Amino acid sequence: MSRQLEGKLALVTGGSRGIGLAIVRAFAAEGARVVFSYRSGARESSEAVAALRAEGGDVHAFQADVANEVEVLALFREVDRLGELDILVNNAGVIQEKPLLETSAADFDWVMGVNVRGQFLCGREALRRMAGRGGRLINMTSDLSYSGREDFSPYCASKAAVNALTRSWAREFAPQVLVNGIAPGPIDTDMLDVEHMTPEWRRKEEALTVLKRIGRPEEVASLAVFLAGPGSSYLTGQIVGPNGGSVMP
Repeated sequence: MSRQLEGKLALVTGGSRGIGLAIVRAFAAEGARVVFSYRSGARESSEAVAALRAEGGDVHAFQADVANEVEVLALFREVDRLGELDILVNNAGVIQEKPLLETSAADFDWVMGVNVRGQFLCGREALRRMAGRGGRLINMTSDLSYSGREDFSPYCASKAAVNALTRSWAREFAPQVLVNGIAPGPIDTDMLDVEHMTPEWRRKEEALTVLKRIGRPEEVASLAVFLAGPGSSYLTGQIVGPNGGSVMP
């Protein structure tokens, strides 16, 4: 490892499993002090912290529902106690598969609450701290923000909104803060275990990618390291897609 994030303090929301945990591990390996948030699964989060510390990482976990402003403000106070925030990865998110005509307003509000309101609240607090002194903000979005998909319309809409937040913040906070998005394609995490995502579905999904396979969380994490590190110094307002060629916007 090049330790390219040595001395940096990073916050990764939704970092107890899947892509978020892979990013936490990659950041820690590159020398960052890392805080991750989780909404539920305290035991799982404690085990992740213990494992990462055993690997030599400086890692901390705090519970917070990113859609709840009071809890987000409390999370950032905890981060402030550790130092000045340098990097935010807005990773916490939810997915729901349901036909539109069966989707309630409560379903829509839940998806938008976590995926858009959550990124707004955490992004606002991070940018409040980074403005004027610099930093990196990475919003997690999706290839479905471009392509859309039947039975996933609130999710697709939420991720398209994240793309717009990313570009707007990049303009508003340049040149001190670089703001970019990561739009993964199908990645092998528990988010692929929603209803109807069967082995047959996975084979069809693989066939839709140019690389003919589903990606690994570590392949997204390596991009997050790049966007958080010195090599991305001329990159802002971009949505980068580790998607195996599923979408080429």
